[in-house]
Amino acid sequence: MLARLLNDPKLLSAILRFRAPWAPGWLHPLLRPVLKAGLARRTAHFKTIDDFQASLEGLVAHLLKSTTEGFSWSGLEALDRTKAYLFVANHRDISLDSVLLNYALHQSKFPTARVAIGDNLLATEAAADLMRLNKSFIVRRSVTGVREQLAAFTQTSAYIHHSLGEGASVWIAQREGRAKDGQDRTDPAIIKMFFVSQRKGSRSFEEVMADLAIVPVAISYELDPCDRSKAQALAAQAGGVDQAKAPGQDLKDIIEGITGKKGRVHLHFATPLAAPGNTPEAVAQAIDAAIHEHFHLWPTHGAAYARLTGRKAPARHDAQGALSPAVREAFSTRLAQDDELSRGCLAQYAAPVALALGEPAPR
Repeated sequence: MLARLLNDPKLLSAILRFRAPWAPGWLHPLLRPVLKAGLARRTAHFKTIDDFQASLEGLVAHLLKSTTEGFSWSGLEALDRTKAYLFVANHRDISLDSVLLNYALHQSKFPTARVAIGDNLLATEAAADLMRLNKSFIVRRSVTGVREQLAAFTQTSAYIHHSLGEGASVWIAQREGRAKDGQDRTDPAIIKMFFVSQRKGSRSFEEVMADLAIVPVAISYELDPCDRSKAQALAAQAGGVDQAKAPGQDLKDIIEGITGKKGRVHLHFATPLAAPGNTPEAVAQAIDAAIHEHFHLWPTHGAAYARLTGRKAPARHDAQGALSPAVREAFSTRLAQDDELSRGCLAQYAAPVALALGEPAPR
């Protein structure tokens, strides 16, 4: 698998664009053999996936230093390093959400989690190999037909329970796809999926949910590099335009999300849900309540909320804080115009404030 990756010219060029942005594209064919040889030396001793993930620590640290103004996390002090958890998280960035969760776990001496990803992210062999090396497993979303969908749900459900039974934590997004409108809400269908493989057993729905050790996770970016593209997608959807993604759109969003400026980023691990609820809807609401409470509100969220509602954001987290010069410059394009696209972009930032206050999201 590593050999295939080291021989993939597109992957090597992507690494060069990130690690050597000064190098023009025409120079990549000359630099790729050098990069390949260096990577081969660094990975020659790898025997396990943990070895591979540990090697990424420096790369993620470099990414955070170059694209953020700080990454922080909280809540892990209430968790047990020897226990497996089902991390159910809000979803803002295609690849970084789970990467940053595993980085926080690794830095805090917790085992990293297995990651649920959609089969839409396996467009290339290199992408599939990278996902496997990151402890990822596939959620089959492209299947059609009731029987096929039930079989896919059951397989994913069984694997989640198998992983937790082995003592391996699992990360999964609270819904299919990113929250393009900024409204982090859990899809009850995800909760139903957790139970479907256990429905013929002796345990009730409520008992299964309690045994899963569900930990709601809230990740908050001060700046979202993909905010404009999300607003464009929502505007097209509202206009009745076909939302089929252009070829390579996911990869484009992944690269933009990784390399774009993000301001500050905070990740919070809520306490495990001891009694999540006796219906999928109740469990989803419990997860949502924890995510909305612990989602860190940055000055960008407060500024967008004030712009769209005319009311000052609450004194919560950093919602009333000042924008740093770099963030202010990057965020100014979101505030400078009053067209529909800009309003859609601002609505993404304002929505978490409204959710924290129990209000409808502003538009």
